[in-house]
Amino acid sequence: MEIHSNALRAAKKIKLIILDVDGVLTDGGIYIGEQGELYKPFNCRDGLGITLAHRLGLKTAIITGRQSKQVAYRARELNISEVFQGNSDKREAYNELKKHTGLADEEIAYIGDDLIDLPIMLQVGLPMAVADAVPAVRMHSLVVSDCTGGHGAVRDLLEFIFKAQGKWEEIIASFLVPVKLEENAGLVQ
Repeated sequence: MEIHSNALRAAKKIKLIILDVDGVLTDGGIYIGEQGELYKPFNCRDGLGITLAHRLGLKTAIITGRQSKQVAYRARELNISEVFQGNSDKREAYNELKKHTGLADEEIAYIGDDLIDLPIMLQVGLPMAVADAVPAVRMHSLVVSDCTGGHGAVRDLLEFIFKAQGKWEEIIASFLVPVKLEENAGLVQ
């Protein structure tokens, strides 16, 4: 993982993590079936990381340039209520999200991979990138995952935030103690 010297201090302030979809939550491929249906491969480890973030009181949101039913479905599955699709200029969605949450730029992280993500990445307190992000995005990120988009990068970057905020041991401990079956029912991957 590439970590800029200011990353740890910035991560401690984070209350909201905004995610791009194509190339971040997925591998960036767009799979089209015979009937024109779209498929997007999401990573289960990323899903568990998002669920853990919610358990720790962190908020998550999606801002994506494309529009798809698959993203809406996955967001509902992971209890991500703030979803903005079809935004080729993501700044409008970002400003709406900031207004709705009342959070300042320094309390927000953004995980991106391509040039469309740069305008927001230059505003947030913690810009982050997947390993296969374009060079300009990597250059403007305080943290770059060793994992590529759709292959655990979101989880990797979330773990960095959890550790920076001193919450990682709490997460590990929650999996080491016996729990009732119904308590684990809410863990969506």
